Amino acid sequence: MPISASAIRHSSLLIAAKNPNYSLKKYLLFSTCSSIAAEQFLIHLGKDQTHVEKTLNTVKAKLDSLCVAQVVERCAIDKPQLGIRFFIWAGLHPNHRHTSYMYNKACKLLDVEQNPRIIVDVIDGYMAEGFVVSIKMFKVVLNLCRAAKDAKLGLLVLRKMKEFNCRPDTVSYNLVIRLLVEKSQLDEALGLMREMGLIDLYPDMVTYVSIIKGFCDAGRLEDAFGLIKLMKGHGCVANAVVYSTILDGICTHGNLDMASELLCGMEKEDGDCKPNVVTYTTMIKGFVEKGRAKEALKILDRMDESRIKPNIVTFAAILDGLCKQGHVEEACGVVNRFSEGGGGVENDELYSLLVMSLMRAGKKNESENIFSKMMARGMRPNGLASSNIIRTMVLEGRVMDGFRVFDALQKSGNLVAVHSDVYSNLLAGLCEENCFVEAARIVSVMVEGRIRLKSTCAENIIERLNVCGECDLANEVASINR
Repeated sequence: MPISASAIRHSSLLIAAKNPNYSLKKYLLFSTCSSIAAEQFLIHLGKDQTHVEKTLNTVKAKLDSLCVAQVVERCAIDKPQLGIRFFIWAGLHPNHRHTSYMYNKACKLLDVEQNPRIIVDVIDGYMAEGFVVSIKMFKVVLNLCRAAKDAKLGLLVLRKMKEFNCRPDTVSYNLVIRLLVEKSQLDEALGLMREMGLIDLYPDMVTYVSIIKGFCDAGRLEDAFGLIKLMKGHGCVANAVVYSTILDGICTHGNLDMASELLCGMEKEDGDCKPNVVTYTTMIKGFVEKGRAKEALKILDRMDESRIKPNIVTFAAILDGLCKQGHVEEACGVVNRFSEGGGGVENDELYSLLVMSLMRAGKKNESENIFSKMMARGMRPNGLASSNIIRTMVLEGRVMDGFRVFDALQKSGNLVAVHSDVYSNLLAGLCEENCFVEAARIVSVMVEGRIRLKSTCAENIIERLNVCGECDLANEVASINR
């Protein structure tokens, strides 16, 4: 049976995209080598259905992700258990480690989500052969369970480890605990954590953070606080990550006064417990979501006092909140204040965030005014702000206004950030209004920049130009997508 051509082509394109200088010859050679290696592994897999791993160890072919995917894909057709065993073996190969993508890919190819029994059958097969299964092998299996998002299967695999006299470690428990938390089976996750103590294992920060986050997401804040006390007894000191997680839960399910008290307590702490930019941003989002954006400004002041610079997420949260709640003057005040050097975001980006916040709040005039001021001052709006300003003008029938913005961006050398669909919409609008001189300018830029025209627009634009006698321009438009 031939190797999947689509799999080879996809992998080759990925390599070329990551490295434009990588020649066609080289990445086709890479694909061919992987395919040859896959064929060698498949030949050996077909020889003997027992002691597969010993047979695979004799293969000298180079193992890589494309090779693994091809073998698993072929095995999935009529030998899915062999595919699982090969995948587990490959995951422990000294020259190869599976990525998260490969775990997800294998689960999809082998249909583990719909047929979890296949994992149990493989483990039972190991037992029937008397094969010695290591904890590392079980970790590969548990990561497959995680990729399949199957907590029940993960728990079953954890129990199977004991049958092989294979003692689970903290990482193994954490994998299953995280699965249980993701399925909102919090009491089961807590029970598994307590079970760790019975075999002289101690939960680590990963364990605690996983369950604390689960409790916070479920609104079980008292249980979350109880775990913080427990973790101190196990030598795990709660840090800013833990407190930020609880803070987020309080903001979502509790009240902001309680959250403010916790923040005050953190500010008085030393070391890892002191609030960071994530902590403050979480508080700001909490106030914004409760419709109290103006009060969030006080949190911004506290950040400044703590000498912690807001990041782009912080500014986006507070500007969106202020604009949506009608506090435009305060939003402009934030930008003016931090544009003087008090923030961790460049001025152009900060003003662009304000443009977008005003636009999302339905305040188009204010948004355009800020954008115009940016252009007048020689600033460089980001691609999102520029694209949305032009797009909105075209949709409102103000095509020439949109073109003037386009023209200004081109003259300032900032046209490269504009999204490709904006060119198509603007060109279509100009042709509809018989503005052919301006349309020719757009086409010239598109040809020079190799910007493709939306296929849904191309036919209508060309037809309109031909009807109006602009045949040369119509031919030039037709050449864009060739």
